[in-house]
Amino acid sequence: KQMVEVKVVDLDDLASKMEQMLRRLIGSDVELITRMDAGGAAIRAGIGQIEQVLVNLALNARDAMPGGGTLTIKTACVREEEGGGPRREGVPAGEYVMLSVSDTGSGMSEDTRAHIFEPFFTTKELGKGTGLGLATCYGIVKQGNGHIWVDSAPGAGTTFRILWPVASGEAERTGPAPPADLDMPRGRETILLAEDEAQVRDLASHVLRAQGYRVIEADQGELALQLAQQNPDFQLLLTDMVMPRMSGAELASRVRLLRPEVPVLYISGYSEMAADRPDGEGLGVDFLQKPFTPATLARKVREALDRLPA
Repeated sequence: KQMVEVKVVDLDDLASKMEQMLRRLIGSDVELITRMDAGGAAIRAGIGQIEQVLVNLALNARDAMPGGGTLTIKTACVREEEGGGPRREGVPAGEYVMLSVSDTGSGMSEDTRAHIFEPFFTTKELGKGTGLGLATCYGIVKQGNGHIWVDSAPGAGTTFRILWPVASGEAERTGPAPPADLDMPRGRETILLAEDEAQVRDLASHVLRAQGYRVIEADQGELALQLAQQNPDFQLLLTDMVMPRMSGAELASRVRLLRPEVPVLYISGYSEMAADRPDGEGLGVDFLQKPFTPATLARKVREALDRLPA
């Protein structure tokens, strides 16, 4: 149901330009190795969706290496031959761009591997994950006529491999890489972040803290309301619209009873839900579509905060 702007994308270019951000996300105790060898071959995909796949896989790898390790991201052109060669089951013969993401972490059992792409399946403790990260990756890959599988064993690390058909046409450039200091709009305000999906919450809080903001995190609406009462000096509510027990719209309505002047920035993967917001303002600077890039998040947050009365 997500609105996706599909483009012809140079995967090497896109992945290379995300390298600095990925290094920040995985932390200094994880070494990142990249090898972009697709030679400029292009795929048809939504840029934001490919970024989300890379972020989700990188965060999963980091979680599998709590004591540190190595994350390796590679691209390559491969050919699946009819009746021979490295052809995988269910993959038509043809030219593909392969993305592989490997870690040296704890690995997975055969039973876990059989379920990892199922929605809401998670091996993490309660409150640490929703089980939607890999299901989202699977959906994005399949939506782009791609194929994804995993190789892993306990104690032997994990490798995700994705094949996308090579696209014809000239790839659209993804713009200049962000500088190492993430030169995006900055601020010093306090932001109350309510997001039940751990990977999205982790990405958003990391980006915002890197830009100078103070972030108060909650993984569901009821906790966010408690934190709003305990921290009355926050200046923005950043909330997912779909959360268990209390929706983002209900949370916003109750927060505004406490702080009617505080702007609300809604996050959702479903653009049609923007019409259901309690303020009835319509699609604008107070709605952020998933998947989003760090730059888009920083810009939307700054726009929403700048609407505060002086």
